[in-house]
Amino acid sequence: MPIPDPRSPIPDPRSRLRSYLLLSRVSNLPTVWTNVLAGMCAAAVPLDLGAYVHVALAVSLFYTGGMFLNDAFDAPADRLARPERPIPAGDVPRREVFAVGGALLVVGELLLAPRMTAMLLGLALGAAIVAYDYRHKGSRVAPLVMGACRGLVYGIGAATVGVLTPTALAGAVAMLAYVAALTVVAKRAGAHARWLVPLLIAGISLADALFIAIVSSSAALALAAASGFALTLILQRWVPGD
Repeated sequence: MPIPDPRSPIPDPRSRLRSYLLLSRVSNLPTVWTNVLAGMCAAAVPLDLGAYVHVALAVSLFYTGGMFLNDAFDAPADRLARPERPIPAGDVPRREVFAVGGALLVVGELLLAPRMTAMLLGLALGAAIVAYDYRHKGSRVAPLVMGACRGLVYGIGAATVGVLTPTALAGAVAMLAYVAALTVVAKRAGAHARWLVPLLIAGISLADALFIAIVSSSAALALAAASGFALTLILQRWVPGD
């Protein structure tokens, strides 16, 4: 192991805000919002903007909480593989990241009340997130668990405004397959991962847009979902999403 040069400048620690943004991978949130939109469209009821914003906020908390926990669980490995991440870099204590991640999952679940079906799906989503974060390294079923997280968002969106229709279940399965395939590609991408993985993550919104175009008569909603692709790529230039 090379000996650090004592004359080398010590990088300034990141601000807490910047560290939290990196931990939460906020640049990928547009793909979460389009997942919710697709799930609501699958319920075959007119879109309620207030309900959409409410559920999008709840699921965003699930997502960011899961990202915090992902870094917290991966901290020992990141000290070797990704020392620039906030925890191994010493910007945020690991215990704090665990606490914030867990709290975000709890608040996200509470926001799904009083819709019982949505809350049950939220519990399943929280369990899938924790299971993935805890055991994803080296697990053969990890891609399916990651895909299930996104598929459950479809279910939550539909259950909040209506019922779990066969259309919503079909969309959930399709999204599960897409994200599972994305996860496999990400693990095997090697040198191409730095550009390919962010592109595939942003592509979730395009898959949502295609689904909305198929199940809904609203071209405007399909275009809104498609805009999540460009927005995600733009935000990834500011906060990396991988």
